[in-house]
Amino acid sequence: MTIPGWTVAGMADISGRVAIVTGANSGLGYETAKALAGHGAHVVIASRNQQKAEAAKQALLIDLPDASLEVITVDLAELSTIEMFADTFAERHDRLDLLINNAGIMMVPKGLTADGFESQLGTNHLGHFALTGRLFERLASTDEARVVTVSSLAHRSGTIDFDDLMSDQSYRPKAAYSRSKLANLLFAFELRRRCQAAEVDVMSVAAHPGVSSTELGDHLLANIFMQPLKLLAKVALQDAAAGAQPTLRAATDPSVTGGEYFGPSGRGEVRGRATRVSASANANNPAMAEQLWDVSQELTGIEYP
Repeated sequence: MTIPGWTVAGMADISGRVAIVTGANSGLGYETAKALAGHGAHVVIASRNQQKAEAAKQALLIDLPDASLEVITVDLAELSTIEMFADTFAERHDRLDLLINNAGIMMVPKGLTADGFESQLGTNHLGHFALTGRLFERLASTDEARVVTVSSLAHRSGTIDFDDLMSDQSYRPKAAYSRSKLANLLFAFELRRRCQAAEVDVMSVAAHPGVSSTELGDHLLANIFMQPLKLLAKVALQDAAAGAQPTLRAATDPSVTGGEYFGPSGRGEVRGRATRVSASANANNPAMAEQLWDVSQELTGIEYP
């Protein structure tokens, strides 16, 4: 079953459900949190910056005075804070219906996370791998729970070099970003396979926003000479609310069965309404996904129950 012309306005009521959205203080995450809260969910704003997260919560409450919102800080570039986040969440909640793995960094200069991982792979993939693992008990004990992992069109040019996973030998910001987004899809699809094999009722789905105007790439246009291009991008690209639609459909559409990938319906998947799309051959490589899973467990120390 498909839903022609799916829109956020057509989302079902999700009152009573508990959702976590990483990076919900701005951009796609903010719009995702807004739509989920607007349709009845209790939304945990998971952000590394307490001040920005509280500001986002207050902004959401202006538009949605009756929204149920909560802030818990987490830095996906630091495994110890992921553990603290999961412990805090488990103390406060006995269910987790939706985990939206949205937060990320894009094409940054070479750097390392607190645990010594290349920053883009460490934040975008390993951080979410660890977070999902830490929260998995709550997900597995909640009927019809979903994990939505946000990837990117950039995954299509991504490769996984297990001999240089952290780009120590050669670092290019775009290549490292594409690798992390490919890793997101490999993780999402492998999680679905493992849940199916173990007969665990957790649905794993993936999405990408197309090309949207958000703060994610602002550092790439920070130079004063790039300001005209920045303004042009904000006019030409779809806004964050439109970019969040594939994530929201993956999270709430009752026809979703797991293992699917959602993106914009327009030419090149750049913009348009949310629809099912195809991932690259690498993203659909089970052997690569299994190897990445094993390496990710070893690096993070997280073993899924």
